[in-house]
Amino acid sequence: MKHYGKMKHAGRQGLSLLARLGRYELAVLLCVSVLSGGIWGFVELADAVLEGETQSIDERLLLALRNPADHSDPLGPGWVEEIGRDFTALGGVAVLVLISLSALGYLLLARRYHAALFASIAVPGGMLLSTVMKMGYDRARPDLVPHETMVYTASFPSGHSMMSAVTYLTLAALLIRVQPALRLKAYLLILAVLLTLLVGVSRVYLGVHWPTDVLAGWTAGAAWASLCWLVMRWLQRRGQVESEQSWSGTE
Repeated sequence: MKHYGKMKHAGRQGLSLLARLGRYELAVLLCVSVLSGGIWGFVELADAVLEGETQSIDERLLLALRNPADHSDPLGPGWVEEIGRDFTALGGVAVLVLISLSALGYLLLARRYHAALFASIAVPGGMLLSTVMKMGYDRARPDLVPHETMVYTASFPSGHSMMSAVTYLTLAALLIRVQPALRLKAYLLILAVLLTLLVGVSRVYLGVHWPTDVLAGWTAGAAWASLCWLVMRWLQRRGQVESEQSWSGTE
């Protein structure tokens, strides 16, 4: 009986190990898919935009969010328009910097010093990439409808959409890597995706971006976040960044 009990215990441990390995490999496969899909999607979108192939659908989608009788009036009452401005502010530079510094402070207080250093490089790096890409493509802003908020840069890709994806998704990916609780991992990821989507949709609703600008920002930002997750995982396996197994909470 004692021998049988040991065999049963070893079997449970083996199944648990296989489950953990399967979960980790699935996560890696998912991130690689998002990374490759994001790069491919952005390249295809950029090519279609430069060729003018998306102009018709861009115009139809943009006007669909406007009063058919008055294109200067976004759909919905005034308070909906105000909510749109609030959502778009979540992708502004000032807000994203504040969020990034808050996450950095959390990692430092939790004594995740190497993770904090990685975050301080990954997020600004993604923001810099967004700025360079926007300057390189230099697409004109939509001129079909009035802009409901101030704009002062080119249109493609959407800076708000890409920088919010870079910031929220990258920070979520990094925090997930040092957080052992599955429910908290899911919460961080869902919250990051929701914020990114709200920012992007608000940019089209306010008439300051073509839909393809926003889609390009999402794909590029998601690809960057996936790359950061994979790099951080690799560094954790090498012992150069704190892992979720070393989590011991704050003191």
